[in-house]
Amino acid sequence: MRTPLILASSSPYRRELLSRLRLQFEVLSPQVDETPHHGESFLQTAVRLAREKAVAIAQSHPNAIVIGADQVASCEGERLDKPGTAERALEQLRLQRGKTSEFITAVCVAAKAGHTVKEAVVVTRVRFKNAAALPDGLLAHYIALENPLDCAGAAKSEGLGIALIESIEGPDPTALVGLPLIALTNLLKAFGLSALSQDENQ
Repeated sequence: MRTPLILASSSPYRRELLSRLRLQFEVLSPQVDETPHHGESFLQTAVRLAREKAVAIAQSHPNAIVIGADQVASCEGERLDKPGTAERALEQLRLQRGKTSEFITAVCVAAKAGHTVKEAVVVTRVRFKNAAALPDGLLAHYIALENPLDCAGAAKSEGLGIALIESIEGPDPTALVGLPLIALTNLLKAFGLSALSQDENQ
């Protein structure tokens, strides 16, 4: 009998990424408060939230394998949350011009009602083009075209936002979008799940 696989996320981007592995899974929103704790580093926030999301669903689905993920973006020590408005998106993009932003993506796999947990963290560094290449008018045009209001840092690297970027440094291109599939496939193998298993994909 196949062990249920659940993605603990309300993100359509993570759902699309996980679907690339061609594993059968369902999606449930973990309803976790994502407010950072006082004194917590960006890395600690990402790891804690990924774990809390996975464990929250695993506790109510003790027979399932549950995937949780979280990403914290920052530029020169300033956290970049989802902008929510075009004005805030423009502020974030202005801040990042000519600078390197860091995206910390944590992924957690939980099973046995959350008593078994395995985690991984992937760090991606994104260098943005400078102000001469990205004047305010161009940034505003980009925001109007792609509407990246639900994307921390306000640039969708998987879409038109790639035109704003000078370079991307990191071990897993999917981590930047929100779910590091290289790390995840390694974690899932520890739970007996393989994307390339013939039995799983029949």
